[in-house]
Amino acid sequence: MGLSDYLRPATKVPTTWWSSPNPMSLKPKPSTMTILILGEFLFGLGDAMLIAADIGNTPWTVLAQGIAIQVDLTVGQATFLVSALVLLLWIPIKEVPGLGTILNAMIIAVTIDLTVPLIPQSESYAISLLQVFIGILLIAIGSSMYLTANLGPGPRDGWMTGIQRVSGIPIGRVRISIEVSVLIIGIFLGGKFGIGTILFAIAIGPVVASCLAIAGRIGSQNRTNLNSQQ
Repeated sequence: MGLSDYLRPATKVPTTWWSSPNPMSLKPKPSTMTILILGEFLFGLGDAMLIAADIGNTPWTVLAQGIAIQVDLTVGQATFLVSALVLLLWIPIKEVPGLGTILNAMIIAVTIDLTVPLIPQSESYAISLLQVFIGILLIAIGSSMYLTANLGPGPRDGWMTGIQRVSGIPIGRVRISIEVSVLIIGIFLGGKFGIGTILFAIAIGPVVASCLAIAGRIGSQNRTNLNSQQ
């Protein structure tokens, strides 16, 4: 198998040896919890890299940063607040959060607040761009890990898929509408919009899909090896 075949983007979230068979499980396998928590930590670290780069955040972090500026919160605290508010929006569309959903809101917010102060502020535009690319990659890897754990989507993803389910509007249009809306509100509130935001919007979809493909191949290979040993 060539590199291009290995990196070919996935069209859906794959099932791996660490995936929970029940997304509503409250007692998942230790391996599932480990992958979930590590994935959400990497997601938060990637978000922190974009914040530290200071040339534009992800659309949702633009919103969180804008709220943080207006009500004197840290970006992590504002991120948690946004997640909690989005979860309230699950109620009318009858979405049910899983363990991964709750941990997503908590771990990403805490990771942002813990790691942003540890990442040096760069005075070089080239280094800032590098931080953005690293941040995008970390978010994509983290997303592929927590999604394949199958313990419930993040608050924003669940809201997006829930709206698509009840409205019948194509998922792409729903995602674009939500992200553009929160971005505009975030910019109005003072959140950082820039080239980093644009690069994230362009790259995150394909990079997440490629990371999901890699996770699926690693997960299926290990599952095959385990079955052959039994």
